[in-house]
Amino acid sequence: MRILKFGGTSVGSAEAFARVAGIVARAKEEDGNVVVVTSAMSGVTDTLINAAKAAAAGDETPYRDARNELLVKHQIVAGQLIEDGVERAALGRLLDEKLREFERLCQSIYVLGELTPRGLDVVSSLGEQMAAPLLAAVLRHHGVDAEAVDAREIIVTDDTFGAANPILEETCPRVEQHLRSLLEAGKVPVVTGFIAATRDGITTTLGRGGSDYSAAILGACLGADEVQIWTDVNGILTADPRIVPNARTLPELSYVEAAELAYFGAKVLHPKTILPAIERNIPIRVLNTFDPDGPNTRIVKEPAPVRTPVKAITAIRNLALITVEGRGMMGVPGIAARTFSAVARTGVSVLMISQASSEQSICFVIPAKDVPRVVESLNEELERELRRGFIDHIWSLDDIVIIAVVGQAMRGTPGIAARVFGALGEASINVIAIAQGSSEVNISLVVATTQADEAVRRIHDAFELHRVEELWAPAMAEA
Repeated sequence: MRILKFGGTSVGSAEAFARVAGIVARAKEEDGNVVVVTSAMSGVTDTLINAAKAAAAGDETPYRDARNELLVKHQIVAGQLIEDGVERAALGRLLDEKLREFERLCQSIYVLGELTPRGLDVVSSLGEQMAAPLLAAVLRHHGVDAEAVDAREIIVTDDTFGAANPILEETCPRVEQHLRSLLEAGKVPVVTGFIAATRDGITTTLGRGGSDYSAAILGACLGADEVQIWTDVNGILTADPRIVPNARTLPELSYVEAAELAYFGAKVLHPKTILPAIERNIPIRVLNTFDPDGPNTRIVKEPAPVRTPVKAITAIRNLALITVEGRGMMGVPGIAARTFSAVARTGVSVLMISQASSEQSICFVIPAKDVPRVVESLNEELERELRRGFIDHIWSLDDIVIIAVVGQAMRGTPGIAARVFGALGEASINVIAIAQGSSEVNISLVVATTQADEAVRRIHDAFELHRVEELWAPAMAEA
C-alpha cells in the first residue's frame, strides 16, 4: 500500500491536476491499494487567511473578492478536466456551498472584529475541503474509482488550534474502519490534508504544510509500505538550488537527518512528518510531480553508508539572537532556568542555544517577529538582577540566519568543524554563535543575513556535495 500526498503546487492548475491523475493511475496499477492526500490548490489557503484577517480588521472587500476568485479557480479545473455534466454540476454546487460558508464566517469575523485561532482553523480548512472532491472527480474522469474523504471524520486531535496534535489511539481505528472498507471495494480514498477535528468534532489544523503530516499519520495507521510526498522539486537537495546552483538530489537520508533538515528550514517536509513514520518504520519518499521519473529522495531508518560525513546544508532566516549578559551571572544558580521560563511564558520557540563557558552570557535564537515580547518578559523576570548589576543588559541582534550542517556520519568523524569554519574563514565570514547537539548529527552556526548565502555556498563546496553521484554510488554498491 502507498500513501500519495500532493502539495499545493501539485494541484495548482488544470494541467497539474491531470499530471496527478496520471501518477495516481500508475500507482494504482502497480500497487492496487493507494490512498491520496491532497493539499488545497496553491495560493488558496493564503487567500482564505488573508481575507479573514482583513475582515477582523474591518475590511469586507477581500473576502467578497476572494469568494469569486476561488470559485473561478476551481471551476476552471472542473471545466477543463471533467466532461460529465452531471458530475460537474454536483461539484459546482459543493464549491458554492463551501464558499458561501466562507463568506458567512468572514461576515461573523467582520462583525465581531476578532479572528480567534479556532475561527482561523475553520476558515483555513476550506481549501482542502474543495480540493479533495475536485481531485476525486478528476480521478474518476481518468478511470480511477475515487472517493473524497473529509479527514475530520477520521483524524482526531487535541484542541491546540493552528498546530493540533493527533491522538493516534483514537485516530487509527477510525482510519482503519473508514479507509480500509474503501480500499477493499477497489476505491482510491482522496483525503483532505492539513485538517482534522477534536473528539467533539471541532475543526483543527496540523500547522502550515501539515498535509505531509496527514499522510504520515494515515500511513502509520494503515501500515503502508511507503509514504510518498509529491511536490515541485526533485526530492531533498544538498542545499537550496536558488543559493547553490550545483546542489544535487540526495538519494537517501535517515529519519534523523531528514528531521534535522526539516526543523532547520528545509521546506520540502513538515517537521512532524517523520514521527509517525519512525514509530512504524515506514519509508518516506519525496518526488517531483512535474518530473515523476526524475531523481527522488528516500528516507529510511538506516540508509546505506556514503563517502561523505555531511549530506546537506540548510538555513532558517528572519531570526534574531537574544543575549542575556553580565559578569555577575557567574556562579549564580538558576539564571538559565529563569531565562528560559520567561521565554516559555511567551509561547515562543527557541531554535538554538549557546552559552559561554565562563557563564557570563547566555544567547539564544528566536523568530525576529517575537523579539519585543520576549525581551519584555526577560526584563520583568530578571528585573532584580538587572537592578543589582548581576546582569548588565538584555539585547537583541537582528538580521541573522542559522545555518545547519547535517549528516549522520559526522558522529565520530574528526575534523568536520575545522572544515566548516575553515571554509568560512577563507571567505572572511564571521560566525556569531555556534551549537552542536549531543547527537552530533548537526552543527548549527549563526551568521549575519548578508553573509548567509555565501556561507552556504562555501560549506557546500568544502564537502564537494555537488559530487553526490560519486559519493553515493560506490558506498551504495558496497552496502
